[in-house]
Order: sequence, then structure tokens, then C-alpha cells
Amino acid sequence: MGSDSDLAIMQAAADMLSQFGIGYELTVVSAHRTPKRMVEYASRARERGLKVIIAGAGGAAHLPGMVASLTSLPVIGVPIKSSNSIDGWDSVLSILQMPNGIPVATVALNAAKNAGILAASIIGAFDPVTGDKVAAYKASLEEEVLAKVNKLKAGGQPNSFD
Repeated sequence: MGSDSDLAIMQAAADMLSQFGIGYELTVVSAHRTPKRMVEYASRARERGLKVIIAGAGGAAHLPGMVASLTSLPVIGVPIKSSNSIDGWDSVLSILQMPNGIPVATVALNAAKNAGILAASIIGAFDPVTGDKVAAYKASLEEEVLAKVNKLKAGGQPNSFD
């Protein structure tokens, strides 16, 4: 993440990775304040065994794109609505509008949970154990919704769909 102030958002990605049993590292790497650290981090990520990088940043939000320019690993950008943000749009557009050749997968504003799920899905495409965990998680989402449908029915709410 670009700043420790992003931790409240980025923790959701870490929580999802933990839920799927995926090891991760969580650190601060600022594209603007620690550019040498960013270059070192991104350029050595593959050799250190990382499979996917989730990079969250607010404001100008250059971290995900700059990291993607320095590694061949998939990078998932999490735009963060920061204190100096223009309603988060500056972050969204900074991450979304990457030039051809340097792709960054981008999730919704503050959607680090989705970034964790997407990272697990990428890893799960090549690791059957992780893939099965992601599939089970998605099945649990359907079960949650159907339980809510049944709760509404039990409460007497009209439902002509079923």
C-alpha cells in the first residue's frame, strides 16, 4: 500500500488471503516517497516467490501502475479514497487508465476484499487446492443469498419469482 493510512482498507485483502490459506506480505511502498524501495520491491517480487501483487493507493495512485511496469507478475490495483482525494475518482482513473502493454487489474474504490478474492482466483487457476477454496467461497455466497430469500418468505414478504 502507498501509505499506512491505507491499512484500514487493505486489511480486507489480507483477511481474504488468510481465509483461503494464502501466505502474503503487507507493507508500505510509496511510488512518490520511496521510489527506490518500490523498484526494489517490484523487480524482486517474482524471485521472492510472490505470485500476484495487490497494490492499493489513493490520490494520484501511481503505485499499482509503476509496480506493474517493473514486474511480469499480475498486479491488482485497489483505488483508495484518501483524505486528499477527489471523491476517489482520481485514484480510480489513475489505476484504470494504464497504457497498452502495462495492464493492471482494477477493482472498485476501496474494494480490497475483491482484490483478495481475485488474487486467490488467479492463484487458484494453477493450484487446485486454492481453486477449490475459491469455488467453495463462491458457493457460500449463493447459500447466503438463498437464506435471505427464505427469511423474507418466512416473514411473509410477497415473492412471485419462485
